[in-house]
Formats: sequence, structure tokens, C-alpha cells
Amino acid sequence: MDISDIQPLYDTFYRKIDKISLRFKRYLYDQIHWNARIIGIKGARGVGKTTMLLQHIRENYSDISKTLYASLDDLWFSSHSLIDLVDWADRHGITRLYLDEVHRYENWSQTLKNIYDNYPDMGIIYTSSSILIMDNAKVDLSRRQTVYTLYGLSFREYLAFEDVVHIDPVPFDELLETHVQKAMQIVKNVKIAPLFEGYLEHGYYPFYKEMPEDFQSRLRDAVSTVIDNDLPSVENVSFETIQKVRRLLMIISERVPFEPNMSELWKQLSTNNELGLRMLYALDKAQILTLLTSKVKNYKYLYKPDKIFLNNPNLMHVLCPRVDKGNERETFFASQLQATTDIKHPKQGDFLVADKYLFEVGGKNKTFDQIADMPDSYLAVDDTEIGHGCRIPLWLFGLTY
Repeated sequence: MDISDIQPLYDTFYRKIDKISLRFKRYLYDQIHWNARIIGIKGARGVGKTTMLLQHIRENYSDISKTLYASLDDLWFSSHSLIDLVDWADRHGITRLYLDEVHRYENWSQTLKNIYDNYPDMGIIYTSSSILIMDNAKVDLSRRQTVYTLYGLSFREYLAFEDVVHIDPVPFDELLETHVQKAMQIVKNVKIAPLFEGYLEHGYYPFYKEMPEDFQSRLRDAVSTVIDNDLPSVENVSFETIQKVRRLLMIISERVPFEPNMSELWKQLSTNNELGLRMLYALDKAQILTLLTSKVKNYKYLYKPDKIFLNNPNLMHVLCPRVDKGNERETFFASQLQATTDIKHPKQGDFLVADKYLFEVGGKNKTFDQIADMPDSYLAVDDTEIGHGCRIPLWLFGLTY
């Protein structure tokens, strides 16, 4: 194989990187240890994994011919193998490959293991938009790779992406202590309310900027791909089961946050507890649902969730027949904090954060009645720019990553 065989990949690579800007980078960019031998980056479709790979190349290679980016869903791989590419790169002094959509390559995990073992000078940075397939890899790469999860845009990132205000992430504990100062610093120059409404409707997925009029249809397509393609790839499911997953998602979307009566839910779906829980946990792992439980979530031992949310408010605006404001608030709170800390379902209140802090989420008139006299209790209140004491504006929880 010579350069003419590789040229189609370079042509695609050059076209993509020519359009890449370094103006805005996702929160994960500076957290990745880019020098590791094999790096995996997983995340839902459309959260910015490809852009992050190309930004890293643009920023670190003055001569980009010294590396190579390729998407494994490229037609090139229908007549060439990944090992062919790695072998060519190794012989031409390339020591770093950036591989997109690795789950589209058959036996990808075994192939990466072989590359690691047989090409000691070659580093691989890869992405996967199928969290289900990546987490169910046939070959365990845990001793060889470092894996990161990229979540959707936080509200803080959305403000930067819109070029409204640029601030560093605020760690959760710091936010509790300094929320008044942080809010005052931001709202003196920014009208938060309309920006927050925009974020709830479309701001979690960066692709909203590409073609705003197609945003909802693209997001629906991404959800359908998880159900129709990803789920059958990791579970031995029938067409009937796929239809049940669709029905399950619609039932939940009509009622979120959903406090499930499991026997009634399984009766509606004509399924059993084992299959029903597998469907729920698969949608949670795929970042379509968020299952809230009273103990640490464990994908090996599936137990009844106490509350079920859609993963983020954008999905509510796409899947729910009517978006309830109270439900949207709780969904936002869960979506922002699950990226950085542990959240559970408490006996009292809406959320237990980091096994210590108890939260009620509501509108500006929300009171402490439901969590009165509870230690480390707080309100996350909407329609409020600046809080006081243990009353914290809801939007501020979007600054934590």
C-alpha cells in the first residue's frame, strides 16, 4: 500500500480540519492526558467528540501530515483494514492516529488490543458515539487504555459557545459557598433568563448551531439510532423488543420525572421484570434516560429505579408531548450534576448530592417546608437571578463543568 491508497483519507482529513476553530473547546479537552498510548472518548451523538479530536491535531501539529485522522465509517475501510492503515502509518513514521466512530469497525476492541501489543510506538485516540457498544466490548482493554466520557454542553459552556460570557467551571462545593458573588458577577452584564430558556430548549448539543431548523429532527434521529442500531448490537433483542423500548420511552416521556410502578409498567409493555430493567438501564447508559436510585447505580445488578428522567431538557422538548416546567427544572438539575458528582434519590427532598447535600428544586416561591430542619439542605430555585443563603438560583448549577 502506498500514499495513493491513503490519499482519500487525507483528503477527507484536510477538508474537516480546514473548518476547525480553536475559539471554543469543550470542558474535557484540558482534562485528557493526551500522551497515553490508547485513549477512548465516549459520549452521545452530537456532543462534540470529533471536533475535539480535530482541535487537538490543529493545536499540536504544525505539519498535520505527520498524523492522520480517519472515521471508521468511511467507505475506505470496506476494502482496507485498520491494521493496513496502522502498518502504513508505522512504516512512514506516524506515531499518533485519531480514529472516529470506532464502534463501526467489526471486532474493533480486539483490533485495538493487537495494535497496542504489536505496534509499541503507535498511539491511538479514538471516539465512539455508541456508549452501549463501547461498554460491551468483546475484549477488555481496561489495562491498556484510558477512557473519558464527554457529556453535552453545560449551561456555562453554552454561554461561552454563544460568546456571551467566558468563566471557569465552579466546583460544586465552591458554588454552595460563593453562589451570590458568582451570580452578581455574571448578571451585571448578562440577561440570564432568555439564555437559560434557549439552553433548555436546544443548548445541550453543540450541533444546534449548524442548522437550527433541523435540530429537533436530528436529535430524534440520534435517539432512534440508539434504539434501532446500538441496542441490537449489544443485546440479543427481537424486533418486538425494539418496539417495546420505543413504547417504554414514550410512556416515560409522557410522565417524566416518572416514579415507576414497575408491575404496572411491565404490564403495559407486556414484558417481564428482567427484560424491562435491561431496557431501562440500556437507555440510561446510552444517555437517553437518567435513572435515579437510592443507592449507587450498578449496571451488573439491576434494581428498580426510584425516579426516571430524560437525560437532559433538550430531549424533553423533542420527545415530550408537553414540557412541564417543574419536571424540566429537575431534569436540568440532574443533567448538570451527573457529569461531575453522584446524585441519588433521598427519602426526603428531590436529590441527594455527593451523599451529603439535600436539594429541593422548584420555582422562585419554593419553600423549605419539605426539607425543614434537615442538615445541609438547599433550594435550587428557578426564575431567580441572585439567591441568598441556602436558596441558590437553578441556573447556577450549570456552571459546575
